[in-house]
Amino acid sequence: MALLHRKRKEKEIKEKLSWRKELKMLPCHLLLWVWIGFAIICILWIFAASLSTSGEIFRGETLKFATGFHFENYVKAWKLQNVSVYFMNSLIYASVSSMILVVICAPAAYVLARYTFLGNKTIKSGLVLAMSIPSIMIILPILNITTALKINGTRGLLIFLYVAVSVPYTVTFLLDFFSHLSRTYEEAAAIDGCGPIRTFWKIMFPLAQPGIITVTIFNFLGIWNEYFMSLVFASVDSKRSVGVGLFTIVSAMKQNGDYGALFAAVIIVFLPTFLLYLLLSQKVIAGVTGGGIKG
Repeated sequence: MALLHRKRKEKEIKEKLSWRKELKMLPCHLLLWVWIGFAIICILWIFAASLSTSGEIFRGETLKFATGFHFENYVKAWKLQNVSVYFMNSLIYASVSSMILVVICAPAAYVLARYTFLGNKTIKSGLVLAMSIPSIMIILPILNITTALKINGTRGLLIFLYVAVSVPYTVTFLLDFFSHLSRTYEEAAAIDGCGPIRTFWKIMFPLAQPGIITVTIFNFLGIWNEYFMSLVFASVDSKRSVGVGLFTIVSAMKQNGDYGALFAAVIIVFLPTFLLYLLLSQKVIAGVTGGGIKG
């Protein structure tokens, strides 16, 4: 039986591998590999520049390391150029906002996906409509309100804005996962005496974990790379995120010409998102391609 099962699996693999399809996809594969190669070369060059002096960078000797590896560029960027402040601000904004979004949006998506009530479709349509409105359109009205209330330049305001802007996308993303989960789980929980709230947090929430992890990663990256809101609402350097902070560093580097520290700052800012993709890429793929357990 084991031999028969193995032969059947080998046959299925052979059937799945179609050389005609592979040849048709060859141009796309080549284009993808060219893009990947170009991206890797750019990243390696920036990393090499972060370990070089400004003179070596301008002479085109970045990859030679004639004067050795200048790790002090990272120390300069971290301490002297305030990268540590910008880094910690973005980490706080992205982490706290992402967690709040899960707590708010997961129950909302579950209720909208599993229960029929008056206004259900209207709320869903409203969320999709809200996603189509550029955030730049609502910045000025919000700025007028926050200025009148004298709450500009606070971390709490930025976190509130990041959460508010991301709610429509997060709820819409999670709707598909909760709508495809089997109802037998809820029925079994009801028989065991679980109420709706306990059923959600104990059973349905863990089942939707691929989608929740994926949307949390997307929210984290979006908030980490956000620029405009931080520029408008964080009026002092001590509250600004890495996007605005990096722009400030670039402006400063034009005066002192320390490009080694500039590229070191770029690597420090880029590193968290790179590690996030590297470590959780399979989770992202599973979350995007899978819509839960179908019942």
